[in-house]
Amino acid sequence: MSLTTHRAVVLLLFVTCALCSDTLWAQDESPQEPPTLEQQVANNTKAVANAHLAGDNAWMLMSSALVLLMTAPGLAMFYSGLVRKKNVLGVMMQCFFLMGLMTVVWALWGYSLSFGGEGKDNPFIGNSEYLLMRNVEPVWDEATGQGVIPSYSDNLPLMTHMLFQGMFFIITPALICGAFAERMKFSTMVVFSVLWGTLVYCPLCHMVWDGGWLALGADGALAGGALDFAGGTVVHISSGVSALVCALVIGKRLGFGNEPMPPHNLSYTTLGAALLWVGWFGFNAGSQLASDGIAASAFCATHFSAAAGTLAWAGMEWITRGKPSVLGACSGAVAGLVCITPASGFVTPMSALIMGAAAGIVCYYACTKFKNTFGYDDSLDAFGVHGVGGTLGAILTGVFATRAVSDMNNGETLGMIEGGNILLGQIAASAVTIVMAIVITFILLKILDATMGLRVAQQEEIEGLDLSQHGEEGYIFI
Repeated sequence: MSLTTHRAVVLLLFVTCALCSDTLWAQDESPQEPPTLEQQVANNTKAVANAHLAGDNAWMLMSSALVLLMTAPGLAMFYSGLVRKKNVLGVMMQCFFLMGLMTVVWALWGYSLSFGGEGKDNPFIGNSEYLLMRNVEPVWDEATGQGVIPSYSDNLPLMTHMLFQGMFFIITPALICGAFAERMKFSTMVVFSVLWGTLVYCPLCHMVWDGGWLALGADGALAGGALDFAGGTVVHISSGVSALVCALVIGKRLGFGNEPMPPHNLSYTTLGAALLWVGWFGFNAGSQLASDGIAASAFCATHFSAAAGTLAWAGMEWITRGKPSVLGACSGAVAGLVCITPASGFVTPMSALIMGAAAGIVCYYACTKFKNTFGYDDSLDAFGVHGVGGTLGAILTGVFATRAVSDMNNGETLGMIEGGNILLGQIAASAVTIVMAIVITFILLKILDATMGLRVAQQEEIEGLDLSQHGEEGYIFI
């Protein structure tokens, strides 16, 4: 017998023995009884719950990424295309740097001040429950012998909720940068953003979204509380009004009103607006904190409102100037997105079309007639779009909110929406947000002006913030 034949025989015997041993071993095992009906129901229920948990968590992680996309590259490109060439990198740096800065602040104390404690015990600001990510990070469970991530709800880990809300904390102060573009010191912007996020954003977030003083149905809530699905008051009114205060306190750009200051690259702005539109689906639909019917309705309302805002603003330009502009279409889309933000989970798609169209028209006049009449230099119209659009959206939420949408899977708290009686709460919450933003922002700016200085030197402003603040010069590819 040859060596090759010998090896083949040995291999055949080995495989045969292995198969026989598996059969004999299987025969020694006791037969398993089929599961009972109760066990089958329990197993199926557990499987559905696990699938629901996985689906909701996946959607929320994706939404978190979409909201971060809104700051950079979305807002960074939108804003940088509107400034002069010498300030492109300065605006991009503000947006990009805030992604890092505000994330660290959120981890250290921001999340805790926003969502720590219950609203009934802490009506105005959170406590130290989540300070330094305590009670958020994974912990070791001795009983089970494995790591455990704390839960926010039955379908969402607390860490996912923290990440999603943290993305809002990043973009809100970045919106304000549009008001003082081309003239504020970078160092002062850094300190202002940290203080503003701590003293304005965190209390508002807690009061509106964590059962505090402005939350709908909360004990002792002002005027019964308000609806704010994704940030009309917390994000847009607060940042937009603060932006106006910044523009007034810091003053006009050198040459404003005397020399042309056209956008240097509307291609950037158009691409940025498109990224904002896409990212806003995570912003609004993600605020349902679940992948369900209300998330789908909010997604649809968001898209419809942006579309109507685009047509309305461009249409107003067509009527008044004879030509619709690319900048007008982009601004109208953002105005529609801002306006629908507080209402997206409470209104029908057809109501969203009306709200978007109203935002396009009202914000158009706010950024042209109103701004020109009072002569303030809100460089990139942060107030005209976010302040005015956010206030309009908050009030119209009280007009168009319907139980047909909001009670789709939660009829307890949102069942209070009946016959427009929520409108008073919307107006009250908007007023509180406006006053709070004005007072705190003004005080912060005055303190920083006295200690650090708000504005770059005249020669540095003429040179441009790219070189004077960062020692770099941007190159335009588009």
